[in-house]
Amino acid sequence: MNTKTRLYGEQLAGFEAELDALRLSVLKQVGEPDARHIRRMRGVVQGSAIAGRSLLMFGWGPISWVAGVISLAAAKIIENMEIGHNVMHGQYDWMNDPSLHSATYEWDIVCAGDHWRNSHNVEHHNHTNVIGKDHDFGYGMLRLSDQQRWSKATLLQPLWYALLAINFQWGVAVHDIKIGRFLKGRMPRAEFRERMQPFLRKAGRQLFKDYVLFPALAFWQWPRVLLGNLAANLIRNLWTNAIIFCGHFTEQVQTYTPREVVDETRGQWYLRQIQGSSNLEGSRWFHLLTGELSHQIEHHLFPDLPAPRYVQMAPQVREICARYGVHYNSGGFWKQYGGVLARILRYSLPPRAKLAAT
Repeated sequence: MNTKTRLYGEQLAGFEAELDALRLSVLKQVGEPDARHIRRMRGVVQGSAIAGRSLLMFGWGPISWVAGVISLAAAKIIENMEIGHNVMHGQYDWMNDPSLHSATYEWDIVCAGDHWRNSHNVEHHNHTNVIGKDHDFGYGMLRLSDQQRWSKATLLQPLWYALLAINFQWGVAVHDIKIGRFLKGRMPRAEFRERMQPFLRKAGRQLFKDYVLFPALAFWQWPRVLLGNLAANLIRNLWTNAIIFCGHFTEQVQTYTPREVVDETRGQWYLRQIQGSSNLEGSRWFHLLTGELSHQIEHHLFPDLPAPRYVQMAPQVREICARYGVHYNSGGFWKQYGGVLARILRYSLPPRAKLAAT
């Protein structure tokens, strides 16, 4: 495990200035190529979804079913990660296209857009890896740091993680509702009902679309379509979960206490984003299917820049980190995901002090 790097004085100011300058230089390049990219991705999603649903509804045999599932899953993955997540960060607000604006975009997932904009854009990005403030750290289910309390139920967290991965869109959907606070009596019933209503509306629409409308349109093919939609959603859940967990829960990421971030400067914020995040290495198509979250470090440094720009920024960010002695956490998918699974398993066990006392 690498140790946390801290910079001070002129060194911290220089680190901040170099990252600020990099952001400004890329921001000046943003324009029509970025607009073409996001519109092209929207066309890819529409075409892939139509192909997938057509194969499920009108195809025969297992080969067309598998092809339909893969095509529909790809549409859902790209829509959620390359379009939805990035659009809702405001990366394309400058286009003045109402259908691609962060304030109004609604994605193909049971999580309500407004809930995501608060829990992710506000809470997670501002409080990245700050224990007790970043509710994405462990999703309220997993102990992933010594700074989190251990209980006997924590022994079962490999099972909790498997259940979360399979049902990931639902875990994301209820994240901003704060069900735990309500059950502990820390949230008024009226506030809880108000938080639940957008979730129930969105979940109802998604369930109706995938498990009632499209199966009904298929007539006697309805079991094939229903199971295909279920399989596509499962693939999307497993993939998005793996990519998102690789972004902040690998073995090399650092965590912070609320006290450590009091009066944090922008340079210190940059440091925390880098040391609390990890990247994945792969092909251009791999990066696309992750919604560029394979460049989680760059995304957390520059969340409002069009995500495809992270590919060109990554070598420069890595070089800046190397000169200032800041660890740049990057590796292949299986290496990083293996680290995630190891971390989940390691922190499911009692702390060493507790073991020594027994």
